[in-house]
Amino acid sequence: MKKSNNDLPHSKLRIIPLGGLEQIGLNITAFEYEDSIIVVDCGLAFPEDDMLGVDLCIPDVSYLEENINRVRGFVITHGHEDHIGALPYVLQKVSAPIYATKLTVALIDKKLEEHGMLKTVKRKVIAHGQSINLGQFRIEFIKTNHSIADAAALAIYSPAGIVVHTGDFKVDYTPVYGDAIDLQRFGEIGKKGVLALMCDSTNAEREGFTKSEKTIGRIFDEIFGEHQENRLIIATFASNVDRVQQIINTAYKYGRKVAVEGRSMTNVIEVATELGYINIPENTLIDLNDLKNYADEKTVIITTGSQGESMAALSRMAQNIHKKVTIRPTDTIVFSSTPIPGNEKAVDKVINELESNGAEVIFQDVHVSGHACKEEIKLIYSLVKPKYALPVHGEIRHRHAQGRIAKELGYDTDHILMINSGDVLEIADDGSKPSIAGHIHTDSVYVDGLGVGDVGSVVLRDRQRLSEDGVVVIALSMERGTNQVLSGPEIISRGFVYVKEADELLEDATSVLEMTIEELQDRNVNDWGKIRQALRENLSSYIWQRTKRRPMILPVIMEV
Repeated sequence: MKKSNNDLPHSKLRIIPLGGLEQIGLNITAFEYEDSIIVVDCGLAFPEDDMLGVDLCIPDVSYLEENINRVRGFVITHGHEDHIGALPYVLQKVSAPIYATKLTVALIDKKLEEHGMLKTVKRKVIAHGQSINLGQFRIEFIKTNHSIADAAALAIYSPAGIVVHTGDFKVDYTPVYGDAIDLQRFGEIGKKGVLALMCDSTNAEREGFTKSEKTIGRIFDEIFGEHQENRLIIATFASNVDRVQQIINTAYKYGRKVAVEGRSMTNVIEVATELGYINIPENTLIDLNDLKNYADEKTVIITTGSQGESMAALSRMAQNIHKKVTIRPTDTIVFSSTPIPGNEKAVDKVINELESNGAEVIFQDVHVSGHACKEEIKLIYSLVKPKYALPVHGEIRHRHAQGRIAKELGYDTDHILMINSGDVLEIADDGSKPSIAGHIHTDSVYVDGLGVGDVGSVVLRDRQRLSEDGVVVIALSMERGTNQVLSGPEIISRGFVYVKEADELLEDATSVLEMTIEELQDRNVNDWGKIRQALRENLSSYIWQRTKRRPMILPVIMEV
């Protein structure tokens, strides 16, 4: 379903998730009332294994482009890539102001600067407790805790009622930096009457409460104390500012110098230090090049690569291709993270490579989640008391797990709204049941190098075929006008069969092509497009009969 600016705007509240409801990442939701649209978050997702050559996935914002005159702004809950990473790409198509907390804006600024967009995009810092008016909406920022500082929940006020969007959150009574989640404000808004709660579902399958981030500080203290003769290399999420602070605190306590490796890690620490979110004791931080000036047991390296990313710093260290850090048997490597679903194999590969270099690897119990478990989700529901439960953020199983939590709390099926990306959910203020009023096209747009959107499913299918069955090129030259074959056909293959062991196959394949050309000449077929098609089809049929493979076949005719 498409909607243009010429359509009469709806007086109902419309909630349109443009991504993020079937996977981890790609979080973006449009809220629409009459002449106003606000967009909450604008994240990216990392490619699946079968998305060969694709660097990033960003949401399809065609709907926002079609209704650009009504888009009042982007409201961002926190600074993780799955919530801000697509902004530089989306803002090129949908230019609108950005509203977020201080650290979140600073991280967005870094991205916009890389894309040369700092001067063209309006950004406004919003403090917790502050509200902004955007068209028919008023949005209040509420203090929450997460694995990055300055996370916020949103109370979205519209003529149809209040929607509370938790963003990614946990309940941490003892955060490393700043205040605990503002549970009092959630309760106060709940007393006003909340239409719907859009709650983080990531840990909805996990019992109990998520541990406080501060508990990791004690674990680091144990690790540092037990490994005083080893160099420590600690991999964690670049955006986990509180985790980095605790590593630095422990390093300082044990008299170690800290070096930082990884572009994203360096950027985040630089921004967080400038804004006062990280406090680094004097003479603690050193350049990676200066490691050689200190004994190994007096240093700590904080690095990216905790998810096994092939080009991240830790992966390059593990493969012995890092220019500045060589893994030694006296090293202890700590994974202060858990693998994001789908990254398990990549993480295991890096751990095995590190172990093969003789290093000790610690990868258990050195991480706490930034997402709420069952009891915290129940707490938010009991404070907000929404009329409707609308689980968001996570894979389908995570959202269904939150649906079951809502049932435990007394919500019936009619008041638990399970929607999919692209669904247009309409909620009226007259007490009628919300309904799906249509569906808009949503899909991932692939970023491949400098290209955005120029790689689609057809290209990925071709890449998959190339990776599985290789390519066969048919080369021949023909005389202009007469279509007389002057040389060839010659077969060149890559990634299909090992030529020395397939002489007979290729000789027979060449005979098939020669017979095809003779047949075409007998029928006076002069169209080169038809000649290419016939060569491709006949060779493909022959190869399938002999090998049960379907390589990509590219006929190349040179005109002489």
